[in-house]
Amino acid sequence: MKLIDYLRIWLACARYSVVRTMMFRFDFIMWALVEFVWMAVNLLLIQVVYDHTDSIAGWSKYEMLLLVGSSMIVQRLIMGFVWTNLFEMARNIRTGHFDFFLAQPGNPLVMVSTRKIDLDGLANVIVAIAVVLFAINKLGLVPSLGELVLYALMIGCGVLINYSILLITVSLTFWLGAAQGIEGSYFTLMEFSRLPRQAFKGVASILFVWFLPAVVVSNVPANTLIHGFSPLNALWLLAVTLIWTTFAIYVFNAGLRRYASASS
Repeated sequence: MKLIDYLRIWLACARYSVVRTMMFRFDFIMWALVEFVWMAVNLLLIQVVYDHTDSIAGWSKYEMLLLVGSSMIVQRLIMGFVWTNLFEMARNIRTGHFDFFLAQPGNPLVMVSTRKIDLDGLANVIVAIAVVLFAINKLGLVPSLGELVLYALMIGCGVLINYSILLITVSLTFWLGAAQGIEGSYFTLMEFSRLPRQAFKGVASILFVWFLPAVVVSNVPANTLIHGFSPLNALWLLAVTLIWTTFAIYVFNAGLRRYASASS
């Protein structure tokens, strides 16, 4: 299949998701509000902490707000575009309904990852962007168009890294038969993305800054707006993105080779 064919399929799936969501408007509003409250609690926590201190690991209140906002953008995009798809993938592997995706003419990974979108998750992307813009204003920053484009590209890298980690986690279902408990580890890991890199020392720095990509997904984009473009940070983020995306595809394909379909 050509790229344009995948785009047409995705647009059809997106249209179906929107129509289906509008059929259950109350559910959409309720879950959007739940996610909004969760975000508000995190922002309130920053206010409470900075009522007692002026700096955390060298980050001021509004710098931290920019960091957390960047993390929220990445997570809301993940929740909007791929979380439901990959969560259902694990269930379909267990039940044998994954055959449906194997019978389609497109790449199984693309088809399974793009079937649905969640508007409640995407709705709060706007809130997260507003948080970032508010922080930029309070810091007195005037980022250039180039810096904003770089920021957006780095956020895109963060989305790919999060997608890769989630895909690896869910792909373990091919071997384990279930991944409910393991899926929760993704959220635990991503909690660290709301912390500044400088807060990690010793073993924690090695584990969460260099080995696992929990910190890089938000720190590098936020630093680009606060301190300007850093080629070293950009290369670090790009390398992490390529490594984890490649590894995630490898794990998925390895699991696919051992998948026992419903017909078998």
